[in-house]
Amino acid sequence: MTRSTLITLIGALLFIQNVNAQYASTKIKDRHQAYTDSLKQVKYDNIFPIWGQKAYEKGFDIPYPTGVMVNYVYVKQGLIIDNIRLGIQTDNLDIPLSEVNFIEFGNNYTTANTVMVRPDIWIFPFLNVYGLFGRGKSTTEVNLKFPIELKSIVEQDVNTTGVGVTVAGGLGPVWLALDGNITWNKPELLDDAVKVKTFGIRLGHNFVNKAKPYRNFGFWAGAMSISLGSNTVGELKLNEALPPETWERADQIVSTYNDWYDNTATIPQKLAADQTLGPLVEAIDAADGEAIIRYGLDKRTKQKWNGIIGAQYQPNKNWMFRTEAGVIGDRKMFLLSVNYRILL
Repeated sequence: MTRSTLITLIGALLFIQNVNAQYASTKIKDRHQAYTDSLKQVKYDNIFPIWGQKAYEKGFDIPYPTGVMVNYVYVKQGLIIDNIRLGIQTDNLDIPLSEVNFIEFGNNYTTANTVMVRPDIWIFPFLNVYGLFGRGKSTTEVNLKFPIELKSIVEQDVNTTGVGVTVAGGLGPVWLALDGNITWNKPELLDDAVKVKTFGIRLGHNFVNKAKPYRNFGFWAGAMSISLGSNTVGELKLNEALPPETWERADQIVSTYNDWYDNTATIPQKLAADQTLGPLVEAIDAADGEAIIRYGLDKRTKQKWNGIIGAQYQPNKNWMFRTEAGVIGDRKMFLLSVNYRILL
């Protein structure tokens, strides 16, 4: 049901600039002094980044200003669902969304696999702006525990667009980066795109090749938060939302529902169930996979923050390769990235 939450996405968030390249060479005594001194003699003719000449005059080897990054991102995270509304349309019924306040959920998850293209430019030596354009697949699993046990698994394609900003600074081989972006993620089965806000903080260290100062290896640790647009509204056929095992358990589902309705449910719950869960159970009993289930809900990530670690290798100033993983918290993520940078 909550396929919109996919992304989680996406994140986009996982797409910060490889800022560790920003400080590949600094005024470290007795190391690469000749390289640092040579930078001070170079005339920086490019428009971007602004103040690029001042950075060279101070011995900082700034990255090429423009680039394109391609990322593969995997994300899995838990979801909390509130304020559920249900409706249904069959050959004989047409029930609009109605509130259901007695439903209880188990563990719910969203998983996304996304390929993201990220063009970017350094406006200042410390400020990078970028766009995000991606496509991927999401799988959302929602587990209803009461008054019946029912699992919904929905897979769908998702398109993502977004914008972001990275602010970075360094002292010697150590650097700090703050990154924030907003993405709009449109699942094919959802009425509207889901807005996702991502913020990350990373503290890293570079190890520079003594013979080739433009070549370096870096690693970092940090934290990342994701905020989802809360309201989700959509509809889909039951055979798109329910796995095959649901139809095999139809008799059990109907029996459990009837037992709750006849022996436990309060009068207000029965009135709500007559317009929501009852017609859904009847459609399952009739094996009506073409029935359309309507839904509305509020959702949020189970944990807003998670810990991350990452590493990058830069063989030269044109190419950078990086990876990042979520290692602490409910959200699990993995990123592989290649970045190509050029002078214009």
